[in-house]
Amino acid sequence: MVTGAVGVGLASGLASLGGVAAIVGAVVAVGIYWVVMRHVARRSMPEIAKSGAVTQTLFGVAIGFGFITVSMLMLLTEFSFDERPGNSLSIVASMAATSVGAAVTEELLFRGLALQALEKLCGSWAALTITAVLFGGLHLANPDATLWSSTAIAVEAGVLLGAAFLWKRNIWFVIGLHFAWNTTQGLIGIPVSGHASEGLMTTYPTGPDLLTGGDFGLEASIVPVIVSLLIAIPMLIAAHRRGNLVPMRRGRR
Repeated sequence: MVTGAVGVGLASGLASLGGVAAIVGAVVAVGIYWVVMRHVARRSMPEIAKSGAVTQTLFGVAIGFGFITVSMLMLLTEFSFDERPGNSLSIVASMAATSVGAAVTEELLFRGLALQALEKLCGSWAALTITAVLFGGLHLANPDATLWSSTAIAVEAGVLLGAAFLWKRNIWFVIGLHFAWNTTQGLIGIPVSGHASEGLMTTYPTGPDLLTGGDFGLEASIVPVIVSLLIAIPMLIAAHRRGNLVPMRRGRR
């Protein structure tokens, strides 16, 4: 976990530059993950298997898009929208590239490395809890972050994305979900985890911060917190039924 985190973390710096660099950073991160798992952990990597990668990614994209769309439809009266000038194709391409870099590096770090390593030490439930809290806590450094926004991120992203991985045991699925989540918000013109988005529209919150998320963005709204749990809980139930949850290790007597 530590070796992989250092390597993928370095690649995430490249991915954060956006544009072509973000795509290159994502590819480098996958390569580093493969090398670490193959030569350090010395295990197979079914979670990044090429077989079914496209299908799983598209499935994740559908869920991520649906998650943000449903949340926004419930809050339409709490925002005002203006069309933003600019080349639509260029805006979409730039937003997508940035989202690919973030989704790939963050999922390899948190669900690929951290969650799976912690599972071996303390089981799936503890690993899910620890990675969710850590994911939310790291977002405290983002612009306009508060204790509440980080708590919301811990539930929405930490629990939902962790549950998605435990259900499918497939990184591509979780990357697709994360990618669509960020891209959809960005194109609407809503800040993504506090970072301003230059999307196809300019969106202004007009309702209370608890509903709109305020300057931090939709992820600090109570609505997607609830919607994410309505998605995550069935995933965790399905993961349990599939036998995908690792029990907590008991000490020897």
